[in-house]
Amino acid sequence: MNPGSEHQPPTTPYQVPGMQSGPPNLPPNMPPGMPPNMPPGMPPNVPPQRPRRPAWLLPTLAAALVVLVAAGGVGAYFVYGKVAGTSTPPFAQPGDTTGETGGDTGGDTGGDTAGGTTAKPTAATAAASTGPDVCAMLPKAEADRLVPDATVANRSKDGDYTVSFTCNWQNQRISYGEYWRSREIDVRVEQHKGDGAKTGRAMAQNSYEVEYRGGKYGETATPSLKPDEKNYTSPVKDIEGVGDSAFAQYTWRRDGKMLWYSFGKAHVRVGDMTIEVKYQASQQRKDAQILSNESTQSITEANAIREVSKLAGHFAKGVAAWQAQHPDVLAQPESSEATLSPSARPTPSPSVLAVFPSDCSAVKDVATELVPEPTTRARGTTVGGDNQTECRWLNLDLSGGEGTKKIRSALITVHRFTNRTGAVDAPAAKAYYVSEYGGDKSTADSSIGNVKWGKLTDVDGLGEEAYQQYVETRQGEVSASSATVTIRKGAMVVRVDYSGHQRPEGEATNSAKVELMPEKEAMSGALTLAKAYMATLAKQPKGS
Repeated sequence: MNPGSEHQPPTTPYQVPGMQSGPPNLPPNMPPGMPPNMPPGMPPNVPPQRPRRPAWLLPTLAAALVVLVAAGGVGAYFVYGKVAGTSTPPFAQPGDTTGETGGDTGGDTGGDTAGGTTAKPTAATAAASTGPDVCAMLPKAEADRLVPDATVANRSKDGDYTVSFTCNWQNQRISYGEYWRSREIDVRVEQHKGDGAKTGRAMAQNSYEVEYRGGKYGETATPSLKPDEKNYTSPVKDIEGVGDSAFAQYTWRRDGKMLWYSFGKAHVRVGDMTIEVKYQASQQRKDAQILSNESTQSITEANAIREVSKLAGHFAKGVAAWQAQHPDVLAQPESSEATLSPSARPTPSPSVLAVFPSDCSAVKDVATELVPEPTTRARGTTVGGDNQTECRWLNLDLSGGEGTKKIRSALITVHRFTNRTGAVDAPAAKAYYVSEYGGDKSTADSSIGNVKWGKLTDVDGLGEEAYQQYVETRQGEVSASSATVTIRKGAMVVRVDYSGHQRPEGEATNSAKVELMPEKEAMSGALTLAKAYMATLAKQPKGS
């Protein structure tokens, strides 16, 4: 079995106009850390080994679910960029045999090769030096290509048998067209301590051989799987010219309707140090069902092996350079950990427009029927290639009959997308619409606290695609219900909201006595205003 995919999304994830990479730890549908690829049991004739170190890549699914519920968003999806000159699809799905499946499965599990560095820490040399800076070993351009806008975290630890240094690059929420993508690189460098007559180099060699034999065992092992589970582990592929010994392996797994992931992992030995590198990537449509593997696509075998092999080369060179500068020295861990998050992109504030837009003025009669005697306001802003215009009609003190006050509000927000040359950008509009649809779909027909979302319903006859939703909110300074119609047409996305409530005169706007606008009235009002606005746009000259 060699999963592959006919799908090949765009490469380096430059940001879609009007969109931005979200916080790297927002909810993904795919956790970046997974169980190791080696099934239960060990291959025969594995040499005795010390107790295994604690797992260095903690699965993040549980944490991701907590963040997801708190954020009310959709899952994140892994992204993958290819190297120029290759046409191999970067994402894998069962049934496609695209990608490299084999290669030399032999391995050099013997002594040092030419150019290797041997370090033999002893009690006399254990006085030590600052350990290797693992994060600095990966060139910035390479890190930005594989994990754009990453949060970078490093740590080190002095254990009983090794001194470990780790670095992690992670961005679990990258917006790219109609997909949410996520990427992660996780690296662990361990310097092995001597044990009696055994040098640190011998201990490192023993550890590497255990990993190699485990990888070979995984090639043919048949773990017990449930009917809805699938698993594939590739043959071990030796990496020539990297460290003293190196190999890479690919793992793909699908578990029911929730998990779907794949990754490449490489192991390297350089003198008395071992390196473990993992690269994981996947993506999922923004409108996919939340907490599911619906439409998930994960990195293919050929691309995972290629990328993790290149990464292994970077870190092997970095480790060898450190050893050359600090021969026969046992590294010391740092006293503190560090996490560097990408700088937040500034969000421009909307500016009040001096003149009410003509397309909004054209629907004045319809708007004032919904919101009598309104106060009007128009604002505009630009975020990347997203040129936004907002028109509002509001009355906070509308008579609802004797002893009753009402609030009514109508809002039209228009997003017009252009590319870097200033030309209209329909794909960017499509991406934004799918993102909005996915976000609203994730909360449809549910409630959290004092907010209740209605069903998501497609609307025919408006633009190229449209949907509507009703929401009730009883929190904050004003309790109200609202209906929203979202429409995509060409390079434009239009969102129409109609909201309000009524309450006994003298009661606060968030009083328990507030009666929310009924769904039928809210939906009818939003749809009426949306149809009027789209009809106005249809009358405008093409390109206006």
